This record gives sequence, structure tokens and C-alpha cells, in this order.
Amino acid sequence: MGWATVVWKVVYLAVAAVVTLVVDRGVTRVARRVLDASSIPSASIFVNIIRGVIWAFGLLSVLEPVFGIKATAFVAALGVTSVVLSFGLQDTVSNVFSGLGLMLGKVVQPGDYVSVGGFEGFVTDVNWRSTIVRDRLGNDQVIPNSVLNKTAFTRKGASSLGCCGVDVLVRPDADLASVSEEVRRLATEALGELADDAFEVGVTFSGFDAYGTRGTVWLHVRPDVAFGTAQDRVTRVLQGRPWLADAAGARE
Repeated sequence: MGWATVVWKVVYLAVAAVVTLVVDRGVTRVARRVLDASSIPSASIFVNIIRGVIWAFGLLSVLEPVFGIKATAFVAALGVTSVVLSFGLQDTVSNVFSGLGLMLGKVVQPGDYVSVGGFEGFVTDVNWRSTIVRDRLGNDQVIPNSVLNKTAFTRKGASSLGCCGVDVLVRPDADLASVSEEVRRLATEALGELADDAFEVGVTFSGFDAYGTRGTVWLHVRPDVAFGTAQDRVTRVLQGRPWLADAAGARE
């Protein structure tokens, strides 16, 4: 093989790589726009599959001119080899197909607020291997698609995804209506800019014990607010109120 042939093959390979890269970026950009404008969830798993197909065709285009391997023979050999590889890559294959099933069935998609195994957060992406769930503190939970596909999880609606509670214990002789009104006013003022304006502060009473009436103050906060921050504000403003059972006990 002469130097001219080697140079020609190197140039051919470089041009093919550049063309494939350009096509990859162009198609990827268009695919993301189409996904964003359609009802199909805009997750990276679809884009990654498209990119995989583009680079597969790019590889096939250089096999015979550069490496002297016929594409048909390569595909046939790959078919035999895939049987062997499938045993070693069965988890990866399972994750890919599970991810596609989750996305196409719209079981879960980016933007959903889900609770999986005690971990709650927003789904930020579904890729070829896993689903990424991010909680309100910025922590990411990486869940393999095959595991999520077999696990029961809760997808929360708008009214509950930003809802958290503060438990209170009210004196037995307190006027619950007056207490509810005061709690709503104080909690609303304490939350301030943290509150989700679409929902109001709620107060419910759920039972009794030896010290008083058990209640819960329900707070609705914006998606970027940690529950602990809102609960801390409300707890501080309610502390020491005369209708609290523990405050009455402390005076005794």
C-alpha cells in the first residue's frame, strides 16, 4: 500500500467523521426542537438513539473504502456477535427498552414530580440507562430504567407537589375556628415570597390525645423552595402562641 493510498484513506476518514459530526449536530438540534414542540416528552433517550443511528451509518460508510470490509459482511458478523454481547449487555439493553417504554407510554417524563422509595423530586431527564430525579435540595437520584419500570411510584399533581405540613397541638379549650384563622394569617405572612400563590394555607384537625387537639398546617411553596425552609419560618412564628397545648403546659 503506497503513501498516496494511506493519505487518501486518512483524508476520506477525516471527511466522513466531519460530515457525520455536522449531520449529528444539525439533526440533534432539529430533533430537540421537534420534541419540544410536540407531545412527545423531550428526554435525551430519543436524541441519543437518533445520534447512535447517525454514527452507525457514518461507520458503515467508511468500512469498505478505508478498511476494506464490506458493510454487508460486517452487519452479518455483528448479528452473530450481538448474541454473545447481549449476555454481557443485558442490563444496558433492558434499561434502554424500559426507558423507551416509560417515555412512549408517558408513564414518567421530564417535569413530573414523583415519589420513589421515599425519595421525592422532579424528573429532570430519562436517558438510555437511567432516570434522573432531583429533589428540592438539588440532590440527584439516579434510578436505572429497568428498576423504575418494575417499581411502584407516585406521580404527584400540582396541588400536592409543593405541599408540606407543620403539626400543631392545640389546647382542649381553644376555639378551633379562631385558631385556624390566626394560623392562616400568620403562616401566610411568614411564608412571604416562598408561597405558591395558586394555593392558600390550610389548617385541618385530625384527632385528640390527652393534651389537646392534633392539627396540621398545610403550606404550599414554589418548586424551588425546600420544605424545611418553609416549615422553619412557620414554626418560629407559631411558637409560644397561647392556644398551643405545649405552651399551656410550660406555664403550669
